[in-house]
Formats: sequence, C-alpha cells, structure tokens
Amino acid sequence: MQQMKVAIIDDEPYSREEMKHLLNAYEWVEVIGEASSAEKAMELLLTDDPQVLFLDIEMPGMSGVELAEALRKMKKRPQIVFATAYPDYALKAFEVEAVDYLLKPFDDEQLARTMERLKKTVAAGERESRSHGKLAVQDEDKIIFIEPDAILYIFREERETYICTGKKRYTCRLPIKELEAKLATYPFFRVHKSYLVQLPFVEELIPWGNGVYQLKVSGAKEKIPVSRNYVKELRERLEL
Repeated sequence: MQQMKVAIIDDEPYSREEMKHLLNAYEWVEVIGEASSAEKAMELLLTDDPQVLFLDIEMPGMSGVELAEALRKMKKRPQIVFATAYPDYALKAFEVEAVDYLLKPFDDEQLARTMERLKKTVAAGERESRSHGKLAVQDEDKIIFIEPDAILYIFREERETYICTGKKRYTCRLPIKELEAKLATYPFFRVHKSYLVQLPFVEELIPWGNGVYQLKVSGAKEKIPVSRNYVKELRERLEL
C-alpha cells in the first residue's frame, strides 16, 4: 500500500514525541503533522489531509471525543485512534467509530494490532473511493465490494451491521444511518430502527398484530419486522 499519512494530536509534547518514535518504526507510515489541541488539529486537517489521527482525549478546550464527533460530519474524514491515559471513554470511542483505543503507557503488541487494523481499514477506504458506489464488506478475512442492486436488506444487531444479498450475509463497519444516506439514490426504505429493505424485493406485507407487520423478501428466509411508525409510508411506497 501507499504511505499512510498520520497526524498526532496531544497537548503533551512528550506523548507526541513518544508516539512519533513508535510510528516511525513502520516504514509504510508517514507522520505528516502534529497538534497540541483539537482546534489546531482542525487547521491541520484543512492543510495536510491526514488519513489517520492518533488523538488524545483530555486536552484544553475541545476534547478529543468532541473533535471526533465533529469530524463525523465531514464527507471525507480521517480514521481515529484514541491514545489516552484515561480508560473511561472506551464506550464513547465506539460511538464515534474509532478504529481503536490505546492506553498510555503504550504497549508495543497492542500498537502492532492497531496498525494492522488501520492498514486494512485505510486500504478498504481507498478501494471503496475507487469503486463507484459499491459497498466495502467483510467476507471472512477479505474485504470485497458488492453492488447495491444485489442487496436484499440490511440490519444491525449486537453492534454489528449485516448486509444480506441473495447468496450471503456480510458484515460492514458503517452504521445503519450512514448506509441509509449512502444508498439514498437506491430504492431502500427504513422499515424498523434496525432494518433497511430494498423495496423491489418485497413480496408480501404480513399483519403481525397491534399495528405491526412483517415483510417477506424475495430470496430471504427470514421475515423482516416492520415498526408501526413506518407502516403508513411503507404502504404508500408499495402503492398498497
């Protein structure tokens, strides 16, 4: 792969130097910048366009978590690895889709695992940007790309998102909300907080009591739950 462009954001100069030293051991990594605050990190993002941020959490002014939340609004945003002395923010890191959560003092083995994860994640992002609307999905130890037209439905369960085609079920790192936006030009419809269905594959709308329905989808063994909040618009979309 090409050089991975990395920036280090930490208010402690020693921590920035330590991280830079550790990252320099990876010949495929280029540390292109550093910043001592989230505000300065925003300036760096505009000028240097790093692919990855190693980001401290407790900093003066805007915290690292707040910066990560702000970056989620960007169309093209860097991957985030939190590097912090505080273990209390791990759940928040998951919520902002951080690749990993490293605790100080840094452990070489943990960093090595993080770097391998980053290598796959960044490479997948590069391939997806060249794939003309295809979705990057996990297939065992490989990342492959599928056409949105082949997707029957998408659902989220136990912190994982699954993309179901007529042949196989794949995992994807994106949450339902982002997939819904990404697939806005395709005939997908949210039928439940955890389910998106491609409408041309719908065969039956089945009453399930108390205003709740299920969908029978062509090529799928499972019935798809439909929340009562979505029934009216779904019937309109299906012209029922």
